[in-house]
Amino acid sequence: MRTGRSGGPAISLSLLAPTVLASLTAMPALAQEDACARLTAGLPGLTGVTIASAAMQDAANGLPRHCLVKGKANERTGADGKSYAIQFEVRLPEDWNGRFLHQVNGGNDGVVVPALGDRPEALPSGGRTPLAQGFAVLSSDSGHSGSDPANAAMGLAAGAAFGLDPQARRDYGFTGTATMAPVGKAIVAARYGKAPTRSYIYGCSNGGRHAMVAASRTPDAYDGFLVGNPGFELPRAAVQHAWDVQAFTKVDPDIRKSITRDDAQLISRRITETCDGLDGATDGITANVKACQAAFRFDSLACKAGETQGCLAPTKVEALKTIFAGPKNSKGETLYADWPADGGVGLGNWRFWKVESTIPGWNNYPTISTMGAASLALVFSTPPVKIEGNNEALMAFLRGFDFDRDAPAITAKGGAFAESSMDFMTPPDVDNPTLSGFAAAGRKMVIFHGQSDPVFSFNSTVRWYEALDRNVGGKAADMTRIFGLPGITHCGGGPGLEKFDALGALVDWVEKGKAPDRIVASVNPSNKEIPAGWSPGRTRPLCPWPTYARYKGGDVESEASFECAKP
Repeated sequence: MRTGRSGGPAISLSLLAPTVLASLTAMPALAQEDACARLTAGLPGLTGVTIASAAMQDAANGLPRHCLVKGKANERTGADGKSYAIQFEVRLPEDWNGRFLHQVNGGNDGVVVPALGDRPEALPSGGRTPLAQGFAVLSSDSGHSGSDPANAAMGLAAGAAFGLDPQARRDYGFTGTATMAPVGKAIVAARYGKAPTRSYIYGCSNGGRHAMVAASRTPDAYDGFLVGNPGFELPRAAVQHAWDVQAFTKVDPDIRKSITRDDAQLISRRITETCDGLDGATDGITANVKACQAAFRFDSLACKAGETQGCLAPTKVEALKTIFAGPKNSKGETLYADWPADGGVGLGNWRFWKVESTIPGWNNYPTISTMGAASLALVFSTPPVKIEGNNEALMAFLRGFDFDRDAPAITAKGGAFAESSMDFMTPPDVDNPTLSGFAAAGRKMVIFHGQSDPVFSFNSTVRWYEALDRNVGGKAADMTRIFGLPGITHCGGGPGLEKFDALGALVDWVEKGKAPDRIVASVNPSNKEIPAGWSPGRTRPLCPWPTYARYKGGDVESEASFECAKP
C-alpha cells in the first residue's frame, strides 16, 4: 500500500474510477433508504476499507433523519500480537448543508464516539450539534479499541495498552486522522454524488491536539480547524501529572484529602476577589487573566499565626505554588509550562482531574493517577513502561517518577519504536511554529481554551500562539485566533460562560472572510457552578488574545457593555 507524506495510507478521491464517480452522481435521486443502504457495497478504489453497515436513522432527540455508516480501515495484527483496525462511523444528514466535519475525540481515543460533531449539549457549537446543522460528520477510534478483551488483565491501564504497538501509537498520534479524512470524504461523495464544498475538523482536549497536529501535517485536508483546550504537547503535560501527585501527596499521602472542597472554594473565591475588578467590572469574572497573574499570589492564602479559618495551611500553599509553577528537573529546566490563576481554579472538573474523581471504579482517585499514569507509562515513554492497572501501582509510578531519569523518555526512541512520543503526538514545529503549509493554503483556525483548565495549561497555548506570531511577523491573527474562557476548566465546567458558537465563527471566517473579532458567550443553564447572583441571561464577548472583555459602561449582564481591549 502506498503511503502519503503524513505516514498514513494515501487514500484519495482520485483513486475512484471515473465510471464509479459517474454512477455516484445519480445517488441523490434514489430513495433515502436505498441511497444509504447502497453504501454497504463499499467504495471502489479505497484499499483496506470495509463498510460493515449503512442504515437510515429516524429523527430523534434533536438529531435529524440521517444515514449512519459504520466500518473499519487498515485491519492488521500488531507487533504485540493483538488485532487492530481504525473503527469509524459517518453520519450523513438527509438535509445536507454541503459541508464535511471530521470529529476528533479526546482522552486515549479507543472508542467511536457518536459522530454528532460535538457533545450532545453542543456548547461550543452554539447549542446545536453540527449534525443537526446539516454537516456530514466522521468519528473514529484512532486505530485501537480501549475495551479490547485481550487487554482486560491490565485493569485500569487497559485503555493505554495500545502503547505497546508502534503503529497503534502512530495512529493515535496522527496517522489515524490522516487516514480517515479522505475515507470520510469518499463516503460523503458516494452518498450525495458530490464532494463536500468545505471541510472542517473539530475536537477538544486530545481532539484539539489532533486538530492542531493536522494543521501542521495535513493542512490541505481541511479548510477550517476548530480547536478546544488543546493538548498539543501532551507528553509534556503528562509529566505534570507526576509533578502534581508528588506535590499533593506531600500535603496528605492520600491525594484525595490534600485539597478539600472547602479549600477549593476558598482558592476560587480569593483569586476572584483579587482579579475580578481588573476588567473594570465587579462581576465575578476574571476576564483580564494576564493582569491577574501579576496581582494574585498564592502566599496570600496562607494562614498567619493563630489563624485557622479562611486560609490554607502552609503545606497546601506550597503545593499549589509548586504545581502552578510547572514541572522542572534538578537543573531547573522547564519540562512543561506554568499555569494561570483564574476564578475557576479548584472548581469544575479541576478537582476531578487533579485531586478526587467521582468514579467508584477508580476508588475516586483523580484522573491524573489513573488515565494519566497509564498513558505516561505505556504511550508516552519509550520504551513503554509496563505497569499494573490498579490504583496503588499507578500512584506508585507517579510518586516514584524521577524528573531527571524518567522525563527524557518522552523524547527517547529506539528499537521497534522509531519515533518518540513527542514525534508522533505533537505538531512537527511544536517549539518553533510557523504553520507554513497552513498559511500557504489559506486555512483558518479558531482555538478556545478554558483559563482554569487543569489538564493543559492555558499559558502553554498562549505561548505557542505568541511564538507563531513572532515567526510570521506579527500576522498570526490573519490565520489563527485564540479565545480564553474565563472561569472555565477542561472543555467545559466551572463558574463561567461556556455556550458560544465557535463553529459558526470559523465557518464565517472560512467562507465569508469575516475574521472573529469577538464571539458572544452565554450561560449554560445546566451548569450548577454559575454563581447565584448572575442573571441566567448573562452574556459576554470572548475576545481574541491578547485582548480581553473590558467593561465600558451599561448593563453589566450584557455583552454589549464590554469591548475587546488590550491589557
